[in-house]
Amino acid sequence: MLATDLHNKAGRPEPPALSEIALTGVYEISKILTSPARLEVTLANVLNLLSSFMQMRDGIISLLDDDSLPEIVVGAGWREDVEGHPRPRIPEKAVGQIIATSMPLVVQNIATHSLFDPADVESLSSDDGATVSFIGVPIRAGGKVVGTLTIDRIWDGQSMFRFDSDVRFLAMIANLVGQTIQLHRVVARDRERLMAESHRLQKELSEFKPPSESVRADGSLGESKVISSLLEKIAIVAKSHAPVHLRGESGTGKELFARAIHDLSPCAKGPFIKVNCAALPESVLESELFGHEKGAFTGAINARKGRFEMADKGTLFLDEIGEISASFQAKLLRVLQEGEFERVGGTKTIKVNVRLVTATNRNLEDAVAKNDFRADLYYRISVVPMMLPALRERKGDIPVLASEFLKRFNTQNKRSLTFTEGAMNVLTGCYFPGNVRELDNCVQRTATLATGKSIVADDFACQHNQCLSAMLWKGREHSERPQRPSAARPQLTVPLPVIPRRVEADVQKSADADAGAAMPEVIDPASMTERDRLIDAMDRCGWVQAKAARILGLTPRQIGYALKKHDIEIKRF
Repeated sequence: MLATDLHNKAGRPEPPALSEIALTGVYEISKILTSPARLEVTLANVLNLLSSFMQMRDGIISLLDDDSLPEIVVGAGWREDVEGHPRPRIPEKAVGQIIATSMPLVVQNIATHSLFDPADVESLSSDDGATVSFIGVPIRAGGKVVGTLTIDRIWDGQSMFRFDSDVRFLAMIANLVGQTIQLHRVVARDRERLMAESHRLQKELSEFKPPSESVRADGSLGESKVISSLLEKIAIVAKSHAPVHLRGESGTGKELFARAIHDLSPCAKGPFIKVNCAALPESVLESELFGHEKGAFTGAINARKGRFEMADKGTLFLDEIGEISASFQAKLLRVLQEGEFERVGGTKTIKVNVRLVTATNRNLEDAVAKNDFRADLYYRISVVPMMLPALRERKGDIPVLASEFLKRFNTQNKRSLTFTEGAMNVLTGCYFPGNVRELDNCVQRTATLATGKSIVADDFACQHNQCLSAMLWKGREHSERPQRPSAARPQLTVPLPVIPRRVEADVQKSADADAGAAMPEVIDPASMTERDRLIDAMDRCGWVQAKAARILGLTPRQIGYALKKHDIEIKRF
């Protein structure tokens, strides 16, 4: 019976209605079942909360395996952080009848019932010899009994039991538990299958012997070992229909490699359709991917095919898939799992055969851990993950890429520029946080502004402290990236002692207290001004004053005075 005294006693407020308590119980338990947690933890939490709404002493949820044997048995009070939990004893005959008949079982006194052995009665009996009652209901999933939910209670001679209401309430909870169990099992089976497929493909990659001639893909540039190895893996993966997930920083050429996968796959004769998921709001993205029927929304004057239909028997490339919302992730999961969908505003189910390639620069594992990305969708798209190397990891390809970008520029602008050795040294010494995309922009910008027949080192913006892309280095340690070689800004050979010559009287007092001893003479071996060297040190340290002070041999307070003296605005990131 639900834990409330239903008798209205004099002087006490009217207790809540039975239906209201049951509704509250169903609501609270549904929240537990939808929260991400280990299945045993979820079931134990359900039993613990159930004791707040029912007059029960103990409860057990028993789940069956494929051979109808108890696979998971969880009792109230089960905790994940406690090892060596004793397995609760279940009355086998009583539970067996519930499973066989698929009907609830109510026993008012277990001591006098034939379904309870003496051992069962002994384990369930109370110390004071009070009467123990038993209620059990089946847990169904997909029309099949997969377990039981049972409770026992003490009859103290005072409480009024309403077994019919309790059975209905427990049956509702058992139905919710059954849906959760079915979802867990479907996800587990799907995950095992996808992991097995991933393991098989990884094994093929490890046993693959490179062909005598290097694998090439249209548009791919670079002769480095890491690029050659990546293309060889793509040639293997492209032969299967398994979804491929491209990982890497922005600008590493994920779309180019997605095209390579398509061109080397059996569906190369089909269409290659690409969608940038981050560029479209959710409502527009749904129409773009699934299409819409005429009149589905304002402005839909004609029916329109979606990208999934357009990519049928071909490849669909979903870029920036880590940016889609949680609600759209659920819609996308059905298409990837079943291969079918309905257009927006339509009722006809459309089936497609699409090779899926996805890409993102986000850490999806971290997003899954934070519940920002669905785990089931992650396992669906990341069957074969491939990490694309950053440009700094293949510096040997920079001359090849830069020469190709300059060749394209010359063709488009009818010029005949070339790189000098010094110019190429500047490019190979750059960190390029924007990767190949930044290299392309750098070449085009420098070639546009170059006045001679060749591009020299001094033509680059970084040689004049005007490279705005350098702001992307923020947060990186100085030792992590190589410095840009510069003839106009040579490296300092001695620390820069910067002390303001004239400051306000009140500021000078604080400076004297911090400076203490006299500072050494300012040395400028490269004829750089004090302001230029100060800006150079701040640039190298990501505009962190404490780090710049250590490089220049000053205190943080002294470098603060120097910045004020030269009227240098602090950059905030």
